[in-house]
Amino acid sequence: MIRAGVGFSTVPNPRNAAAQATAAALAQAGLSAATGALCFATPAYGAAYPMILRTVASEANTRDVVGCSGMGVIAGEQEIESGNALAVMVFGGDEINATRFFVPTLRGRAAPVAAEIAAAVRPHLGKSNLLIVLADSYNFEAEATLEALGKELPNVPITGGGASEDGSVGETFVFCGDTVSSNAVSGMLLSGDFELTLASSIACTPIGPAHRVTAARDNILIELDGRPAYEVFAEAVGPLAADLRRALAYVFVAVPIYEGATTIERGQFLVRSIVGASEEHGVIAVAFQPAIGDMIGFVLRDAERSRQDLKQTLEELSTRLTSPPAFGLYFDCVSRGAGLYNIPGHDSAYIRQYLGPVPIAGFFTGFEIGALGENTSLLQYSGVLALISNRKS
Repeated sequence: MIRAGVGFSTVPNPRNAAAQATAAALAQAGLSAATGALCFATPAYGAAYPMILRTVASEANTRDVVGCSGMGVIAGEQEIESGNALAVMVFGGDEINATRFFVPTLRGRAAPVAAEIAAAVRPHLGKSNLLIVLADSYNFEAEATLEALGKELPNVPITGGGASEDGSVGETFVFCGDTVSSNAVSGMLLSGDFELTLASSIACTPIGPAHRVTAARDNILIELDGRPAYEVFAEAVGPLAADLRRALAYVFVAVPIYEGATTIERGQFLVRSIVGASEEHGVIAVAFQPAIGDMIGFVLRDAERSRQDLKQTLEELSTRLTSPPAFGLYFDCVSRGAGLYNIPGHDSAYIRQYLGPVPIAGFFTGFEIGALGENTSLLQYSGVLALISNRKS
């Protein structure tokens, strides 16, 4: 049987915090030694990350420890988004194995990075698998690397996210064993014989109809439906257009995941940022390269709509579960949390309401990795939940 537990600490002393969180996780799991552990810690502990990892490994009696820095951490119903905070998840049991990996030097190496990850975990694939990928958000070429990983490890589910920080450091860090590094990717393959259930919820809802790209250059949208792109954008956002800086913080572009789609449907689009707009030139700049003939839409990041999508996602998820989860991982965008909902612990409270007291650990991410449609994708403004359950005999 798979057993798991989660613990957290906010005490300033890093060694004591790591020991406290790990002890709580082991106690909840009913384990004296873990198969593997995940650790997420805020930048307040930055100078002590190596000490934290050594302490977690020693207390949990496992060398298989991975994790990363996070602007905030998630442990059960606790979402701690500032100051000293770390979360530790431990798990064990005959039905689950852990294989950690670490790959340095990311820029310009998407395909080699994917190949190195695959080479590290391929010999350990089991009947059931989950590849957890934790990356330096500032250097990871997410879309290209995930595409290459999909070819290297077909049919292996992938989840995870980009390490984050509060803006005080300018770097994000990943952890593996006792190694701490920026410009790297780390993670863990969970393999064995278990049930895996994945879901994602997005904080953005379509506003207005879909539009066809009729003129574009590089990452500049020039025309939509034969009209100046800025004109179509301003029409969609309404009064928000009067304050462009505010509009770009709440309105984004939706890209359908299915070729030939003519509408923007819930759960069937990726969100990409608008990085600039010019009323004078009639154009908008986006964080991807659109092609003539593509369909795009506009979406709004909104607390109430995000809440409703999360509730609907959890309702759908609960009907798919065949047995109670042993544990879960939650990767939640830094643009969600208290900054969006104006209350702490929002998403975790709903997860508890729908799933019960499942040990959940995670962090607030620079980007999210999750399944959308038939592919693993780079997600933004989303919460990605991965649940591991004991397989019914």
